[in-house]
Amino acid sequence: MDDTDALMTIGAFARRVGLAPSALRFYDDCDVLRPAYVDEATGYRYYAPHQETRAVLTRRLREAGIPLTDASVLLDGTREEARALLEAHARKARETAASAQSAIEDILRELPGGTHRATVRLGGAELASAVRQVAPAVASACVREEFPVLGCVLIELERQEVRLVATDRYRLAVRVLRPSFFEGDPCRLLVAVPELKDIASWAMRLPDVSIEVDQRGVRLRGDGTARDLTTLEETFPDYQMILDNLPDARHRIIADRAALRAAIAEAGHDGPITLRTDEQRLTVASRGPVTSRPSAVCTGAPVRIAFDPGVLLPALDAGVGPDVLLEISSAARPVVVRSADQGSFTTLVMPVRDTPTDA
Repeated sequence: MDDTDALMTIGAFARRVGLAPSALRFYDDCDVLRPAYVDEATGYRYYAPHQETRAVLTRRLREAGIPLTDASVLLDGTREEARALLEAHARKARETAASAQSAIEDILRELPGGTHRATVRLGGAELASAVRQVAPAVASACVREEFPVLGCVLIELERQEVRLVATDRYRLAVRVLRPSFFEGDPCRLLVAVPELKDIASWAMRLPDVSIEVDQRGVRLRGDGTARDLTTLEETFPDYQMILDNLPDARHRIIADRAALRAAIAEAGHDGPITLRTDEQRLTVASRGPVTSRPSAVCTGAPVRIAFDPGVLLPALDAGVGPDVLLEISSAARPVVVRSADQGSFTTLVMPVRDTPTDA
């Protein structure tokens, strides 16, 4: 064997490349990183300086969680094969991490016993706007007497998002906010809408507010003042399941929000109002003789769908900007009402049984 003086013992090579000797023996057995020379008499392994690059790359691949079967392709395959394999592994790692984070956050929220701790910071006007948008979706006073939770707004605090959710079983309103700061555990808070509206009026004048959750309770801080927040121990409906199970939209109506609202108001409140699309035209009608045709862009096959105006109008009023988008899957499934100017706010409105009109 020539140039044996340039070879390193397994211990010296291991220290040089940041691997344990046991790992080097394992990689030898797996035919991933064979030593440059093995003494037949002693069985000692020796490594050459030119093997450092392969050894370091092997270590980095293992640190990234790449299986040895794939590591061999990356070490000995083409550049194109290596890139495709690494990109596929990166996608899988992101999906696994997101799934794990979601599962952990769910467990933390539902963990019995103990006290959650969290601090989240939001814009005061932004929080007030979110309350204004979701509050109309809470249940009426008579319904709240039987189902107190439907008189509450759910506030979900998480690292990436803060969500405000309200529903009366016929409407579902969700507003997503992006916190500027988050520390602690994911939390779910249920707050009665009158108290939350009061808090929103206070927060609207502040540049920033912080929501603090600890063993003493929940409070909001801003501009040197603090407001305690009373929370309820109730089970809020599983709104996420509703959103996840929404079918794809087959019909879309894009209309001037003010014009559509005026057409619905003009049609009257004596029973349901009907929206009908035909030949790219939108017709709004009621049981009476009034029929309106506000300007709209209609896509998909013709559709006829009925709403309680007392449910649809607040959903239109809660939007932002001049345009409104209605996404319809069928005349019997929830309709998604969105604003073109604010993708972070979504309302679901249940249609009602259609009543034929003469329009």
